Amino acid sequence: MSSNLGIKTVLHPVSDLAKAKAVYAALLGIPPHVESSYYVGFELEGQHVGLVPGGGPQGMTSPVVYWHVPDIEAKLAELTAAGATVKEAAHEVGAGRVVATVIDPDGNVLGLLQDR
Repeated sequence: MSSNLGIKTVLHPVSDLAKAKAVYAALLGIPPHVESSYYVGFELEGQHVGLVPGGGPQGMTSPVVYWHVPDIEAKLAELTAAGATVKEAAHEVGAGRVVATVIDPDGNVLGLLQDR
């Protein structure tokens, strides 16, 4: 069985990126370290909080937590064998980062993230 490295990333779908950026900057007490028209990200104490306008191409409708794993394909195999359904297959999103999502038996979306 593969291990996981814990929850280190949470993505939030937002309807107004500028307004959300101001609220999360106030909440976290820091400015974002990544800013673009399609993503704003904050790093704080080993945690990453991302804002995704309109839920992004994934169509997120609620926050998604990402479990960091050393082997995303192995973890996907374990989760599907246990009854999860793949929502978003593993794919690179830049800089060697690979993400995927699965749906648990109750419809909750679980994110997986591997940095290569």
